[in-house]
Order: sequence, then structure tokens, then C-alpha cells
Amino acid sequence: MKVLLRTYTLQLKERFTIARDSYDQQETLIVELNDGEFSGLGEAAAKNYYGSTIENMMNSINAVKNLIENCGGLSPNKFWQRLYPYFTENMFALCALDIAYNDLYAKRLGKKLYEHWQLSINTNPISNYTIGIGRIETMINKVKNQPWPIYKIKLGTPEDLKIISELRKHTDAIFRVDANCGWTVKETISNSKILKDLGVEFIEQPLKANDWQGHKEVFDKSELPIIADESCLIESDIEKCHHHFHGINVKLVKCGGLTPAKRMLEKARALGMKTMVGCMTESSIGISAIAHLLPLLDYVDMDGALLLEKDIATGVKIRQGKIYFSESNGIGTSLLEAKS
Repeated sequence: MKVLLRTYTLQLKERFTIARDSYDQQETLIVELNDGEFSGLGEAAAKNYYGSTIENMMNSINAVKNLIENCGGLSPNKFWQRLYPYFTENMFALCALDIAYNDLYAKRLGKKLYEHWQLSINTNPISNYTIGIGRIETMINKVKNQPWPIYKIKLGTPEDLKIISELRKHTDAIFRVDANCGWTVKETISNSKILKDLGVEFIEQPLKANDWQGHKEVFDKSELPIIADESCLIESDIEKCHHHFHGINVKLVKCGGLTPAKRMLEKARALGMKTMVGCMTESSIGISAIAHLLPLLDYVDMDGALLLEKDIATGVKIRQGKIYFSESNGIGTSLLEAKS
């Protein structure tokens, strides 16, 4: 099995802003695992907030390249366990490898990944479309220009309630709001009452990630469900989030790929928590990987590739929030052009 690494700069259709960051392009790493007959693809977007850069992902992979190339006979679970000790400080790189290996493994079996997992896609949730922070008029125009059944609206400004109130005048869609750690306890509890009346379904990560006392108070007093994102990075966080959040939003890059993400979702469901998977601004490779977890989800945010000026890969298609799978096996994706 050979490891091939490719890097891309993904241009966004327009600048994307959240409470702590703003950007108009995204660096991403594509990993290919090729056994001579089949090829698996994986992806991890670089995020400085989490200390992940293209350089350190490539360095981490290249440091154990020989080991990786000799693991081609393992199951995906054993592959992940074999590599995990070398990537404890770089879960993003492990994620790209894990997705690629799951893709390769399912292709060898002649199956789509969800088929290998014996999951049914008959009742999949639909994806929201994300509206980044901007002038209220700009956010309204985005809603008008992109009609969608569910929007996730980024907040964390002095005008958050006004934003939702104004957007509500222009659509009957379901709203989800994500404050990206930008609110206080008092603000969250107060806002939950008003937002509920404005048709908001849940609030994602209102407080700073490590404010567990605050999370507990909000959990007890909020009139809307609270979903953990920055507070739920890896598997051991599930128990910490239980009774502090009503649900979790798992990001593949943060936990180390599809293999641990599936375990996290199954554990959360067993605890009676709502489950969600979110995306970064990724190509259709990363987005297509998420699609195979849909049967385990209550909610999903997989619009990343829709925000790109130009995709670098084929994969799942999303129309009005509904996900349509590729006919291809594995995660169902391929690069549009092979970049050396």
C-alpha cells in the first residue's frame, strides 16, 4: 500500500465569518492510499485554531510512512488503533488517513461504506445550509439567494437576536444557531426563550469549551436543546458532555476520523443524547465521508463543499438538504484532477 499526499487551496464563493474567525480560502490535505488495485481517499482541512497546519499534518504522516504502508492488511478498526499512538497530537492527520483507509477497505469488499457497516439510509436527516456572520442585509440576501429547508446561522455578535428576528421575516425554514463559544450563561438562557419563539431548533456551543459549571446551568435552564461542539472533541468527551449538553456535534478531523466518530455517535445514542456531525469547509471528499454516518444522526451539517467556488472532487450531491449518494463504492468519491 502506497501513501500519496496532495495539498489544495480551496477558494470560497464568498468570505465566511464566525465569532472567532473570518476567511475566504481553505487549505486542505488529501491523502490517497493505493494498493495497486484500489485507491482510497481521505481529507483533513487545516485549522490554526486547533493547531493543525498542512505542514504539520504532512510531517506527521511522513514520519511513519513506512509503518502506514505496511498496515494494508488490517481492518479499519485495527488500522486506526495501530496508528493512533503516533497521532495523539495530530488527530487531523489521523482523520485523513482513517477516511482513506475506510474508503479503500470498502472498495475492496465491493461495497459502499454504509453497506459494509450494515446501516440503512432510508431515514437520513437532511443537511442544513450555513449562514456566516455578516451585515444583517447581507445575511438576508444569502437566505433569499439560497432557499433551504434548514439554516444554521452563525452568531456571536451584539445583534444576535435582531439577526434572527430579521431573517425570520424572509423564510419559514427551521433555524439552528451556533454561537461558537461567544455567549455567557445569562445570555444563553435569556436568548433561548426568545429564539424558541422565533423557530430555532437548538443552540450549538454557546459557552467557552471548558466552562463546565456554566454548561450545567445552561443545560438545566435553557428552553432549547444545547449541542456541544468545541466541548466534544474526542471519545472521552462524551461522558463529560452527558448531563451538560442535550447532544453532541462530532467533527471527523477533531476526533481522528470515521472510526472513532462512529464509536462516539453510538455511545452518545446509548446515553440518550442527540447526535450530529458537522463539517469544516471541505471538498466533496470530506463531505462524502460524513454521509455514511447519516443513519446514526439526528442532525447533520455537511454543506462545506457547497460553499466552494470550485470543488476538487466528485462525491455525494446535496439538493435542498437531501443527500444523494454516488454510485461508486467506498465513500463514493474521486478527484477531478490528479495533482502531484
